[in-house]
Amino acid sequence: MVYRFKKRRRDWRPTVPWKETCAMDERTRLIGDWLSGRYSKSELSRSYGVSRPTVDKWVGRYETDGVSGLRERSRRPLESPLRTPDAVIERLIDAKHRWPSWGPKKLVWWLGQQAPSEAWPAPSTAGEILKRAGLVRPKRRRAATPAHRGPFRDCAAPNQVWSADFKGQFRTADGQWCYPLTITDNDSRYLLGCWSQRRTDTRDTRRHMEWTFREYGLPDAIRTDNGVPFAANGFGGLSAISVWWIRLGIHPERIAPGRPDQNGRHERMHRTLKADALRPAARNARAQQQDFNAFRQAYNHQRPHESLQMVPPAQRYRPSERRFPERLPELHYDDRHQIRRVRSNGQIKWRGDLIFVGLPLIGQTIGITENAQGQHELYFGSYLIAVYDPRSRRFQHPPV
Repeated sequence: MVYRFKKRRRDWRPTVPWKETCAMDERTRLIGDWLSGRYSKSELSRSYGVSRPTVDKWVGRYETDGVSGLRERSRRPLESPLRTPDAVIERLIDAKHRWPSWGPKKLVWWLGQQAPSEAWPAPSTAGEILKRAGLVRPKRRRAATPAHRGPFRDCAAPNQVWSADFKGQFRTADGQWCYPLTITDNDSRYLLGCWSQRRTDTRDTRRHMEWTFREYGLPDAIRTDNGVPFAANGFGGLSAISVWWIRLGIHPERIAPGRPDQNGRHERMHRTLKADALRPAARNARAQQQDFNAFRQAYNHQRPHESLQMVPPAQRYRPSERRFPERLPELHYDDRHQIRRVRSNGQIKWRGDLIFVGLPLIGQTIGITENAQGQHELYFGSYLIAVYDPRSRRFQHPPV
């Protein structure tokens, strides 16, 4: 018994707690009152707060099935004319097994291309079918990353910006290390190349990039991270690879350290690559390269891309009109620049001082000009690599 103090009446009054009841209990009580013969159906309707047809329904079920008739029955329809046919469900599941990393949108689009006359379910329905089959993993919710505001070039057409990176490293089944080098076109998402390399050295990377340039032409810019062989510690962060790019008329772009989201399109491709071609790793480097070639073919020509209105990248990409030259073109500077050639030790002489600009620039020509603030700017071709302040007599790395 619970006692509640009433302030207005200034006395103690015992109160009974509310009893929790369920629908089954209420129906049982209603039938008991009906069987007592003391109440009409109209009175029961008013007493229990239900309609007269509801009283008729439960009384009729009790008379037919007894107490078991008072339990809730399934509301599932006897017939489902819009239910997805079993044959369609089976083909959808088969397609998911074939392309494990594809979502319902891509699977429905691909099946529609294979059998246009078939009535395929909506992507939302396909997603529910795959969930029931246990073929969908729940996604981890991640905090949204703000948009990058860096000085990157637009990529509104093919070959304006490419991205290059190494997809980490792993061992094949024979114990050998593999460093996959990947190159994509940022506008079309076309995977230009994916190679199994033993190391991240300049020689193999340049060889594979030269094949890409000969096959697809030259982009306006290439975006990378700050790792080897794409960057170094000299002025401008230039490496032997990026010096070669500038000689070819390609502008190197580097994302900020710790900001892979600034190259998000390429990183998203890496996630698909890992799911489709690296689980598990192949038995050796040769077999792994075969898996990469098969993945690249499917990624470019079969896999629909949501950001491209569900068309594969191959339908969006076209090779560059800038062809790879057989000889590196010379760099040209206008009359505003003073020319200096980098010595064999990576230094230039400027106003009596020896300035180290980096070993990758050995033998190259540097152009120096003065800006509006009275500072001296160092250019390698059109690429600003350092700024000299005559007051402090020091060269500074330009802001990224």
